[in-house]
Amino acid sequence: MQQTAPKAIQHIAIVGGGSAGWMTAATLAKVLPKEFCKVTLIESPQIKTVSVGEASIPQIQLFNRILEIDENEFLQRTKATFKLGIEFHNFAREGDCYFHPFGSYGTNMDALPFHHFWLKQSQTGNTLDIENYSLAALAARQNKFQRPTNSGNSPLSSINYAFHFDAKLYADFLQDYAVKRGVQHIEANVTNVSLKADNGFIDSLFLNDGQKITADLYIDCSGFKGLLIEQVLKTGFEDWSHYLPCDSAVALACKNTLGLTPYTQAIAHQSGWRWRIPLQHRVGNGLVYASEFMQHQQASKLLQEEIEGQALADINSLKWTTGMRNKSWNKNCIAIGLSAGFLEPMESTGLHLIQSAIAKLMTLFPTKEFAQCDIDSYNAQTRKEFVNIRDFLILHYKATEREDSEFWRYCKNMQVPDSLHEKLTMYQETGRIFRQDNELFNETSWLAVMHGQGIKANRYHPLVDRLEPSEISRRLQHIEDVIKRSVATMPDHSHFINQCFSNNFCDIQSG
Repeated sequence: MQQTAPKAIQHIAIVGGGSAGWMTAATLAKVLPKEFCKVTLIESPQIKTVSVGEASIPQIQLFNRILEIDENEFLQRTKATFKLGIEFHNFAREGDCYFHPFGSYGTNMDALPFHHFWLKQSQTGNTLDIENYSLAALAARQNKFQRPTNSGNSPLSSINYAFHFDAKLYADFLQDYAVKRGVQHIEANVTNVSLKADNGFIDSLFLNDGQKITADLYIDCSGFKGLLIEQVLKTGFEDWSHYLPCDSAVALACKNTLGLTPYTQAIAHQSGWRWRIPLQHRVGNGLVYASEFMQHQQASKLLQEEIEGQALADINSLKWTTGMRNKSWNKNCIAIGLSAGFLEPMESTGLHLIQSAIAKLMTLFPTKEFAQCDIDSYNAQTRKEFVNIRDFLILHYKATEREDSEFWRYCKNMQVPDSLHEKLTMYQETGRIFRQDNELFNETSWLAVMHGQGIKANRYHPLVDRLEPSEISRRLQHIEDVIKRSVATMPDHSHFINQCFSNNFCDIQSG
């Protein structure tokens, strides 16, 4: 161990593996030389990894780049496909469909957001649905994909994408990465935890193989049970089930018979929704439901009826309480992943919350003194992020015309947080959407879901009227034409993936 300051963190113990544990371990292994700080990950050989979805959002690219992971190797190792957004069915009403794209709609004009010009034009009834101004939406509908190219002002220069991948294979991939860089991996169960008498901090972990692990900082990646953050430190939990009543899921992989679509599907049913996530080797399916309105057997039967191909495994059942810990950082313990809280997988935010927690940890990396201002800042930022995502998820349930089941009647009539109410009111009255405090979901995301689920803006930005209607029409037509021509040049999604493994085609495509 190289010489460090007396108060420097010299040993970090991570309890739990899976995506949360190994994403954390891989980052620490990359950023902290093993001579500076030892990292130990303790993983129970009996506990299965919990994965209620296998989809991500574009921020995962940044995480992989920080680790200097080759994207083609990542695709191959995790059986990944690309993702341009999410297609939603039956949320506003039965039979409807809309797309939440990554990227933007059109292009901003005269210092105003594009959608205000579209709003004015749409009031005349003389414009297309806003999806026609999204390259991601049009490409996804045609099963096309490519990485962004150096094409100047072309929309092909700014393609935003994420991935579908096998979460277990991703954890294995990161495990190899971390262990090669010095992370100590122990397969054992934590049987007891001792606390320091003077301040209640975690002192040591006792394992069932007889080992005693003493560290300076403990990271709880133990999943829903929160082995350290809750069972030991009694941190407490804030329950949001009244806003997001879905508390269960059944998951089942099957053979792919519908092709490699570059998007996730979310299909509402009478008591929740189900997902379809295409991977190279199979399709991930799951049915999310509220146990107050649907029984487990009914959910399992419905999922088995809806999958497209032969089942490849037994049904996996999951149950959770939606919400978050009162503190994600308590004393010398930080909860990351499911141990910090859970927001259902509708918008694929699970891996991002892990990634974001790791980023905050590195920004506020402590010494052995554990400054309370750092802890408070971490917890305040974490809460703000959870609340913002929570509000966005609530929107998918609240903005509905469905009254065909007790579940949807509850969702339609439930009270929502003031923060969400204010955002919806502003859009309805003025057409404006503001991204608060750099929240995860941007203006495009809010617009996609609000418009897709039938929320109408009564007005548009008054400065739009600086342009003549004919000029607005001309510009919108030009943008539509450019996007159509761009999509026409893009390769088939499956073909693009195959080329990634066969030659340097993908490297050439990425400019």
